Amino acid sequence: MSNDRSLPGPDARPDPPRVAWRKRMREQVLAEARALAAEGGWDKVRVADLAARAQVSRPSVYKEFHDRAGIGRALVQRETDAFLLGLAGVLESQGDDLGRALEAAVAHALSEAGANPFIGAVLTAARGGTDALLPFLTSRPEPVFSSAWRLLSQWLGEVVPQVAADRRIEAADLAVRLTLSHMLLPAARPETTPRQVSQAVCAVLGVPVSDV
Repeated sequence: MSNDRSLPGPDARPDPPRVAWRKRMREQVLAEARALAAEGGWDKVRVADLAARAQVSRPSVYKEFHDRAGIGRALVQRETDAFLLGLAGVLESQGDDLGRALEAAVAHALSEAGANPFIGAVLTAARGGTDALLPFLTSRPEPVFSSAWRLLSQWLGEVVPQVAADRRIEAADLAVRLTLSHMLLPAARPETTPRQVSQAVCAVLGVPVSDV
């Protein structure tokens, strides 16, 4: 699974000033949205506060994101991209060791849920039924579920190509759903969760646990 991206060539031209300003403004707004959501939850994030903290006008924010929900979607996509990059790195680091890689990937996801202040704020609020960003994190076809599912499906296709495609799809679906479930409601013994999820996924794939 390759995550290589083409680097700009030596003759690449810098963005025009207006485009460069727009990119900077977008990143500033999203960075402030992340900070505010981590501090008090998405429900308390207001466009006026974002504009003031990012030092841009509210019309500029609305022009870029259209509305508050647009900011939320963009923020979740930004966090999703960073999360998936880390997850892909974990899977690749384990080579073709299916069971160990699955355990490491689940452990990484749970660790991020505990260490990432933005994800932690969303999950904490969601447990109380108050956070409007949760649908972006969990529901198809929104970013986290579908993107993680595609990443894992592709990886399984490379590691266990002998397993039927429909079983790989089912296994990827199960892995993501179980991991998200444990992020929302941690088990009594969270240290056993990665192994349990790995065993369940291997069972769906028809790969003996003794082989992983």
